[in-house]
Amino acid sequence: MADLAYREVYAMSRVEARQHLVRTYQQTGSIRATARYWHTSRQVVRKWVGRFQQQGCAGLQDHSRRPLHSPRQTAQDIEQRVLQAWQETHYGRKRLALYLCAQGLCLSAHTLRHILRRHRPPQPKAQRKAVYPALWAWETESPFALIQTDVKDIHDKAALGTAHIHHLTHQHLPRYQYTACDGRTRLRFLAYGMANNSTNGLAFVVLVLCWLRAFGINTSITFQTDWGQEFGGDNPAHVAQLSDHYLQPLQGQLRRYPMGRKGYNGRVERSHRTDDEEFYAPYLLQARTQQDFLALSYRWLYVYNVLRPHLGAGMDGCPPLTALRHLGYTGADQIALLPPILLDPISSDLLLSCDSKDGNDLLATYINCSPRIKASRSLRMLLESNKASTTLGGP
Repeated sequence: MADLAYREVYAMSRVEARQHLVRTYQQTGSIRATARYWHTSRQVVRKWVGRFQQQGCAGLQDHSRRPLHSPRQTAQDIEQRVLQAWQETHYGRKRLALYLCAQGLCLSAHTLRHILRRHRPPQPKAQRKAVYPALWAWETESPFALIQTDVKDIHDKAALGTAHIHHLTHQHLPRYQYTACDGRTRLRFLAYGMANNSTNGLAFVVLVLCWLRAFGINTSITFQTDWGQEFGGDNPAHVAQLSDHYLQPLQGQLRRYPMGRKGYNGRVERSHRTDDEEFYAPYLLQARTQQDFLALSYRWLYVYNVLRPHLGAGMDGCPPLTALRHLGYTGADQIALLPPILLDPISSDLLLSCDSKDGNDLLATYINCSPRIKASRSLRMLLESNKASTTLGGP
């Protein structure tokens, strides 16, 4: 040991290094000589010799560095309220902060993070695997450049329970939710179907594209979907054909994310969980007819797009419409309020209107028209045919 410095022994074993200091001091009786022998300072020798004289071998163990007095520490009863709220909701720290603030307990998200780290069991995280290149939502700052599109089966017993599923079936309510979510602002558009098929899927995409063009959104729009048959299936040639025929005339395109990689459509996938927790679970049982269901979904769309704060990356707690305004949109607020409709009765008519003449009459209507002054006859037909089901007292 004579050739080793104290810090080298300390790196191997802290307690053993301190024992060597004490033994050398007992042999030499000199703090200065001990410090010189172990190439350390006299303060270090004095500290551990003093600890040994007061507490014996136990004094050479690591002690807690927690301060004796913490005037800014969160009270135990408040920490218990935080933990109880987390057990009830399992919200993340930002959303949990809003939830507690609504109950009169205002704590920052950083404070909640420290409380949960001290008391909550470690949360498992799946390792992210390397994947081949694809279009991620955070790769663009332009609104509506990427719209993540998916279909949700509302008939989910694990999420809603038996009573809700029985009510959904017994009242003959729509089973499938068609969702389009802007990857940058999280602005969403919804429609519903009794069946999940390609006619409804394509009609929904065309409807959303026409709606955005009517409000002066001129950027090229990519609808990114999974490999389901409702959006063209797994045949690349067929998907390209549908994209060229129905979307390209309005500068839109249909594309797939890599098979099995739902993370590329993570924002629309995550929004479906919010639908279950904040819309279907508390309100589905109130819908007795399809008209009731569509009216409730319209109110939910208004809450989601206009009122509800969003805590995702780049949102700063703003609702989607506010985030869209911050990015330079100056048009009408009604862009966020496309009425959710039932696609089954009108999807065939919509696609047939796209196929008439040269196949582009519906789409070409918007190319040179002013927003909210002209509207395609087919889009008007869509909205007017569902007027009764989407009339509200004003969202």
